[in-house]
Amino acid sequence: MSMITERPASNPAGQHPARAAEGPVARRDVRGVISAYVALTKPRIVELLLVTTIPAMMLAEGGLPSLWLMAVVLVGGSLAAGAASVLNCYIDRDIDQLMRRTKRRPLPAHTVSPRSALIFGLVLAAVSVALMAAFTNLLAAGLTLAAIAYYDLVYTLWLKRSTPANTFWGGACGAAPVLIGWAAVTGSLAPAAWGLFAVVFFWQMPHFYPLAMKYKDDYARAGIPMLPVVASVRRVNAEILIFAWLTLLTSLAVWPLGLSAIYGVPTLVVGAIFVLEAHRLCRRATRGEAVKPMRLFHWSTTYLTIVFVAVALDALI
Repeated sequence: MSMITERPASNPAGQHPARAAEGPVARRDVRGVISAYVALTKPRIVELLLVTTIPAMMLAEGGLPSLWLMAVVLVGGSLAAGAASVLNCYIDRDIDQLMRRTKRRPLPAHTVSPRSALIFGLVLAAVSVALMAAFTNLLAAGLTLAAIAYYDLVYTLWLKRSTPANTFWGGACGAAPVLIGWAAVTGSLAPAAWGLFAVVFFWQMPHFYPLAMKYKDDYARAGIPMLPVVASVRRVNAEILIFAWLTLLTSLAVWPLGLSAIYGVPTLVVGAIFVLEAHRLCRRATRGEAVKPMRLFHWSTTYLTIVFVAVALDALI
């Protein structure tokens, strides 16, 4: 594994050089190394994935699953999501250095070597799948392995670089934790699990396209055919609106699948706000007005969190 080294600014008089290297600077180096490896796992993405996993487990259980099972899935799921992100950083290191948004990541910044990142990602993947296989069931472990492989081998290596439909086809990866959590509890997949999977799947387009709009020039510089880079404003707007509405309608279709008004009412309210925000963004973009795409991006995260908190509360109450 690569190390970040940093020379001390000065050596206090009379202090032995070896001892000078053992103090605060050495500790900062260790913290820097740990920080770089943590950054490779993209912790914010891990958090968002877990927001959908635990409520799905609670709905599958009809209450609170065992704390042991939740702990295993939380650890295994975090390691799996982290592994997928690390391997994504390894594969994308050539384009990350071309984009302002990503050029300070550990690999383009040369704070972690590609070989170390690859080994780290593979180890995380192996440990995550082994944990799921040992302490949950083979279906959950198989779905975990499939999600990692699909994200890195199908989406990152192929779809992301070859088609503007990459966000759509890659959506299965982001929605997979719902199925993994449900399978960990029941060993099977019920209609409600697939319904929640569909909510997260459709949500990813109106969630990600605003981000791609903001960093359109970055993606163009790297040669990545994200939809806002290669398509007209009208086409991008149409997809944002279509998938925002599909997200709302799918979330409501889940309501009769064992859920009550505790889920349905807040989901309807925040879903309506989500769709209105999507219309607002698209209307301003169509008129050629100044747009703030990150407003929809950030609200979409809040929307998904509220929907799955509602799932959890419904399962408990």
